[in-house]
Amino acid sequence: MRSPQARLDLLLLAVAISGISLSAPLIAATAAPALAIAFWRNAMAVGALSPFALVRHRAELRGMGRRALLLSAAAGGLLALHFALWLPSLHLTSVASSTALVTTTPIWTTLVLRMRGHRPPALVWAGTAVAFLGVLLLTGVDLSLSPRALAGDALALGGGIAAAGYVLIGSEVRRSVSTTAYTYVCYATTSVLLLVTCLVSGSALAGYSGETWLKLGLLTVAAQLLGHTLINRVVGGLGPSITSTAILLETPGAALIAALWLGQTPPLAAYPALAVILAGLALVITGDRRRTAVSAPPVEV
Repeated sequence: MRSPQARLDLLLLAVAISGISLSAPLIAATAAPALAIAFWRNAMAVGALSPFALVRHRAELRGMGRRALLLSAAAGGLLALHFALWLPSLHLTSVASSTALVTTTPIWTTLVLRMRGHRPPALVWAGTAVAFLGVLLLTGVDLSLSPRALAGDALALGGGIAAAGYVLIGSEVRRSVSTTAYTYVCYATTSVLLLVTCLVSGSALAGYSGETWLKLGLLTVAAQLLGHTLINRVVGGLGPSITSTAILLETPGAALIAALWLGQTPPLAAYPALAVILAGLALVITGDRRRTAVSAPPVEV
């Protein structure tokens, strides 16, 4: 039986997945460059967090320590890399291939944990494979041999690897740093790096319609503050294996939201794929409960 805190973390994780599932449909409906969207969702999140971080958590930010500060900044760098690699890949290869490759995150997470000396139970490996099979069932893998498509595939794969590093570092920092302090440093770093990327690439950062700014605000609240921030909240308690595997639910979630909001009928495979991903996640959760090493509980927000 899981503790009340663990059950709360699972509930918050479900809310987080619902939030990030809005990301792709909102981006598709927002008339702004992809990299600019990535910048503004992070910059607006920093603005929203500033009153809490600079007032309530000022002392914690000042006393974070060199290691925690550098790790938080590194996580922000990996998050920026994730956006910078994945979003352009959507214009080079098929959406199906890009989605399938960028959601390899739990595979890389499990491999890195193994290389660091952790021994994930067999059920964690099996659950990761089953969950990823569900993503493949939904998206298909239409890998092309054209140089342009292969470049897009490589970018999407790199985005998945960067996301794995982001989750792993976040789980480490959250052992001793609150969600607010960690995400503030992380998102601020991401914003600065994406701003530089937008300026170098020539992506327009302004001149949008009121409707576009409204959608950017909604994206910030749903995908960034409720999505990524809650993921950072629970990763310290649930661990990177469960958290990264659960992120696979974003794919069918986005498909169902697009069907309801944008009128894009989800493929017939969406519903069995969702069941397969949930089955894989259940295996990961079951296997993770059998870990012999007990992680330190996260600090409160």
